[in-house]
Amino acid sequence: MKIAAFDIGGTALKMGVITSDGKILEKGKQPISDSDGEQILQAILTWIAAHPECEGIAISAPGYVNPHTGFIEMGGAIRKFDNFAIKAWLEEQTQLPVAIENDANCVLLAERWQGKAAEMANFLVLTIGTGIGGAIFCNNQLVHGARFRAGEFGYMLTERAGPRDVPHYTMNATCTMRVLRQYYADYAGKSLEEVTGEEVFERYDAGDVVCQRLVTEFFNGIGTGLYNLVNLFDPQKILVGGGIVERPGFLALLREHLAWFSIGEYVDTVSHGNDAGLIGAVYHFNQQYRSHTRDL
Repeated sequence: MKIAAFDIGGTALKMGVITSDGKILEKGKQPISDSDGEQILQAILTWIAAHPECEGIAISAPGYVNPHTGFIEMGGAIRKFDNFAIKAWLEEQTQLPVAIENDANCVLLAERWQGKAAEMANFLVLTIGTGIGGAIFCNNQLVHGARFRAGEFGYMLTERAGPRDVPHYTMNATCTMRVLRQYYADYAGKSLEEVTGEEVFERYDAGDVVCQRLVTEFFNGIGTGLYNLVNLFDPQKILVGGGIVERPGFLALLREHLAWFSIGEYVDTVSHGNDAGLIGAVYHFNQQYRSHTRDL
């Protein structure tokens, strides 16, 4: 069985044709302007129309997602998806079965299905991107929480809240790639769009004093969150995902900064890189529609 899989992000939509046993046959990617929900939906329909051999749709999406009903209560970076019954909408548009799960949960499912966590009963996933995401696998079970909000690690405080609104002191506001780019853009007198994460890290490697300070603070915030998670959940591993982990030497650099926290041995990177969301979405589809894939 071939499944059309989609991984929705704040700046790009990843698309794929994947078999029900997790083999990627084809991939695509489309930039998304201003987190435009309508643009995302049209791109999904276009991909499905171009691949009529697909018999189902699997989606990885940001925000608060009910994986049973396919209702998005809050769309994360895609605020136009707030209070959106995306499963019902797509099924009406395509006449195909649809399954949707939170993006970080999909990364976790990919790891437990076909990755480094295949034999683990207790592990976490933390994703670094436009925001900070997370997922929890505890006592051999994916934890959703009472309102499908478990694992929102980006809302952890990285420092004691001061006179501003509390969210200003969370991981989402202090140590995402977007924040890192914005800090350097402000310093250099550029717009956010003119600065890439690659540029900041390249300048860090080259010894640029400003970028060394910014990247060190970035890792300090990540380390603070990871330290809290290690002591809260006692996981076997915390697997870090997101586009940044594709950078050569990222894991060694992260562990170097985590030496201060004495938790470096707990941390590793995800197995499937940027494909993890697509693969996990297919696993969730299999579970929703009782495919042959083994239960976690």
